Amino acid sequence: MKKTALTSTHIDLGAKMVEFAGYYMPLQYEGLSIEHETVRKAVGVFDVSHMGEFLIEGPQALELVQKVTSNDASKLTVGKAQYSCMPNDKGGIVDDLIVYQVKEETYLLVVNASNIEKDWNWIEKYNTMGATMRDLSNDYSLLAIQGPKAVEAMQSLTSVDLAGIKFYNFEVGPFAGIDHVIISATGYTGSGGFEIYCKNSEAKQIWDKVLEAGADFGIKPIGLAARDTLRLEMGYCLYGNDIDDTTSPLEAGLGWITKFSKDFVNSEELAKQKEEGVSRKLVGFEMIERGIPRKGYELVDQEGNVIGETTSGTMAPSLDKGIGLGYVSTDFAKPETEIFVQIRKKQLKAKVVRPPFYKN
Repeated sequence: MKKTALTSTHIDLGAKMVEFAGYYMPLQYEGLSIEHETVRKAVGVFDVSHMGEFLIEGPQALELVQKVTSNDASKLTVGKAQYSCMPNDKGGIVDDLIVYQVKEETYLLVVNASNIEKDWNWIEKYNTMGATMRDLSNDYSLLAIQGPKAVEAMQSLTSVDLAGIKFYNFEVGPFAGIDHVIISATGYTGSGGFEIYCKNSEAKQIWDKVLEAGADFGIKPIGLAARDTLRLEMGYCLYGNDIDDTTSPLEAGLGWITKFSKDFVNSEELAKQKEEGVSRKLVGFEMIERGIPRKGYELVDQEGNVIGETTSGTMAPSLDKGIGLGYVSTDFAKPETEIFVQIRKKQLKAKVVRPPFYKN
């Protein structure tokens, strides 16, 4: 298993460690409920250094990014980021990612840990224009400082005005005594905050100073278990669960990042799909009857006919009810539609809702 620059730190903190996407990662420290609530009400810090980072550079960089991603990267300017996905050539998704424009002809692509090799090979396959590609995944660390008190708690660590960085914008500046780090107003929790990109050799110093600066604000280290419940309460897709090589961006509700104003991999087929409509859609649903939906549970109609499948589910700590994401036949995708979740031998009532489930 691969380790991050902070693996021994997590072990020293008493974290429960697990294998995740080939990495030895902290699942939780004090417990899921406490960590989840810390991010919703105060501030928490995650080590998410398992994520992959690719640098695409040179005069052909934008052309390559435009070819492999669905969103329109020409709309980016230096200091801005955008959520996007990489469609495959069969109608599915290679990965979802964030694209940062760091310089005039330089783009940083942040991809999922489990897909690093697959994504690299996919992008390389389409790099017929000769853009320079560099895989920085093993050299860089990523800390996510998330929660409503993140700005206030971290301002003492930087001269950059944190409150002035708008959502999906970033600055390169000093942070926690390190000169050039990316401070990005992004995250996977829906509670505000930042993601900090730094070199592996700088991660421990930044981690320690972040915990020190946040002490008066109730900061805690947060594991992957709470990361999952937090993202699910927002209805954010998780690759491998809610989207994968067999799900189209349009089925997954990602039409908003699929821009047909440009040519990209499989764009013609996806445009045709948009025109004709899809037969299934990814929806959010919340339990009316008490129960916890889990990945793989069947979704059925009133007569017990299978209409879809749960892709992610949990007992939402902020809402104290079962919530889930799943694909259903388009006829059942309208908000407020009553559906049932097959949990063991019972069919428990739920209703389709439009995420986010958690509204702060």
